[in-house]
Amino acid sequence: MNHQTVNAGPRLDRLPISRFHWKILGLISGGALLDAFDIYLAGGVLAATVKQGFSTLQSGAAFISATFFGMLIGSALAGYVGDRFGRRYSYQANLAVFGVASLLACFAPNIQTLIVLRFVMGLGLGAELVVAAGTLCEFVPPAYRGRWISLMGLIINSGLLFATSIGYVVIPNLGWRWMFAIAGGGALLIWVLRKRMPESPRWLESVGRSAEAEATLAAIEAEVEQQRGPLPAVPATQPVMALNVPLSVLFSRPVIGRTLVAALTCVAINMSVYGFVAWLPTFFVKEGLTVVQSLGFTTLMAFGAPGGALVGYFLGDRIGRKKGLIVFSLATIVLGFIYPQMRDPLAISVVGFVLVTSIYTVVTLGLYGYIPELFPTAYRLRGTGFAGVCGRAASMSTPYLAVYLFQRFGLTGVLSMVIGVLGLLIVGLLALRVETNQQSLEDISAPELDIAPAGMGRAS
Repeated sequence: MNHQTVNAGPRLDRLPISRFHWKILGLISGGALLDAFDIYLAGGVLAATVKQGFSTLQSGAAFISATFFGMLIGSALAGYVGDRFGRRYSYQANLAVFGVASLLACFAPNIQTLIVLRFVMGLGLGAELVVAAGTLCEFVPPAYRGRWISLMGLIINSGLLFATSIGYVVIPNLGWRWMFAIAGGGALLIWVLRKRMPESPRWLESVGRSAEAEATLAAIEAEVEQQRGPLPAVPATQPVMALNVPLSVLFSRPVIGRTLVAALTCVAINMSVYGFVAWLPTFFVKEGLTVVQSLGFTTLMAFGAPGGALVGYFLGDRIGRKKGLIVFSLATIVLGFIYPQMRDPLAISVVGFVLVTSIYTVVTLGLYGYIPELFPTAYRLRGTGFAGVCGRAASMSTPYLAVYLFQRFGLTGVLSMVIGVLGLLIVGLLALRVETNQQSLEDISAPELDIAPAGMGRAS
């Protein structure tokens, strides 16, 4: 195994933005958009299957549970596979899993088969975001990383609008099975296109595959130079040693603070989205609004999802991911106190839109940016994957807690849950003094670890 210094990080970080980066963004975000589309199509599909007598409300609940349980396992598997076998192998594997399972779902003879296939889809769905966020960070220079993870967030957050608008046309005219056909066909198309996407040179160097890292970097540099002219000089060399890093490193004393904050970020995000945003139509109806009024308010507020990504685009690199998380968590807390007091329809829409925008700014800066930046390349996806597992566990349990709080205390009780978990997140962020803004992934004060180089035992 060749251990020569490739200097992958500094060489990638000094590249000017070019068509190469846009291609990487498109290939990664395309798969992540289909991931979001596949998650959000569930609402329309379940409504259609219940109306046809193909399923019941109880089997529909099992369908949703199977989705999130599969995503929980998929998040964990993606971290191991991505760090062990490579980013390219992992994102191709998970895309193939949910693409093939989606196509098979078109022919499901009964709801039991559909539930099993949905669990398999969940394995791929849970893996996609873990790999997407970590991989994009490894290609984009630090000066632009906040904007580019926000662009990916904008594309992903549009999945709800795509799913609802396409379902509005497709389900009544062609049937619910075609929604799975669209998701599966799109996934396999992206899978074919991604075959030309290079492996992360940072990862190749981190596992000692220096010759491959050098060849991949040379091809990237030649492509960018052809588009943008002579490249800037390479900064000082940063030697990278290939390490054998066990999963237990995430819970070791130098790293456990990062692991806990990453997990808390994912939990806070999932509780905010699945405990509040996803339940808005039901909450509005229970508060006395008609279904039409409820959907109208919810639709207006839903534009806060892409709105949050746009806020992240303009502020993510200026104030940094950590500071942005603190600022917009505080904003969400303040708005969470104000929103239940709104009675005027215009105020409900405006304050609700700002509240959802604030929540999705936290989603963009935290889920797509800060979490993968916290961990060195050697175990970046395992750290991100563990945080994802915690988040998915929260998304499975939060709806039950949200319903209980709403029944006991109304909308104020639900928002108190969101306020509480975001308050904990702020405390965790302030305690963990790790800022990632404008820094190379190799410079983000990675903890010193007593880990043996690859192919050797632990030093005594």
